[in-house]
Amino acid sequence: MNIILSMRLAALYSGGKDSTFATYLAHQMGHEISLLVNIVPIDKASWIFHTPNLSIVPKMAEAMDIPLISVVSDGTEEGDMDALKDALEGLDIDGVVVGALWSDYQWDRMNRVLGELDLIMLAPLWRKDQDMVYDEMVSAGIDAIIVGVFAEGLDERWLGRHIDNASKDELKVLRSRYGISIMGEGGEYESMTLDSPMFKKRLVINSSNKNIKKGVGTLDVTDVILEDKTSE
Repeated sequence: MNIILSMRLAALYSGGKDSTFATYLAHQMGHEISLLVNIVPIDKASWIFHTPNLSIVPKMAEAMDIPLISVVSDGTEEGDMDALKDALEGLDIDGVVVGALWSDYQWDRMNRVLGELDLIMLAPLWRKDQDMVYDEMVSAGIDAIIVGVFAEGLDERWLGRHIDNASKDELKVLRSRYGISIMGEGGEYESMTLDSPMFKKRLVINSSNKNIKKGVGTLDVTDVILEDKTSE
């Protein structure tokens, strides 16, 4: 299939920083983001899709004023891929933008489904240097917080922290000590977007709960409001 210069795309959107940044970059390239697609695994241990705070994704779609399709999966590899295929089949799109960064596992399986549907996969973050992606993401105005910590060196004090330049300095120290990915690409942490250049309103967390168990912590967001963005 020939790549179309300006494509009509669906964004595979989890609400995390990577899918938000990839969607923004695709938009900046001149592509139309016609809708968001969110796969909702019942099993939170899904290897393919992001799972924290998926109940908030509809508010993010509202903030961007982009239609959202959500499809539930059982969380197994086969179930996740079937859900993705069901969500995309028959849509009036040329391709899908994804936030894949370094995971060959994720890449291979999404590529297989999109190939079966004759859709282009646009992955603007794929195989890029993680330090560079982090800096560009922050500079672009992606405001995300950490909502899950799953690696040594990342404790409950990180929950709710903004992914910014100050956090990067500390993540680099942890990388040198424990070998973590500063982008959380090895599953070290999960994120949730509060604002981006594509958001017409920003998310403000109204209520949340911290859950810590055996070195694993999550920030479970239970309610958000949309707040007008004031121009400087």
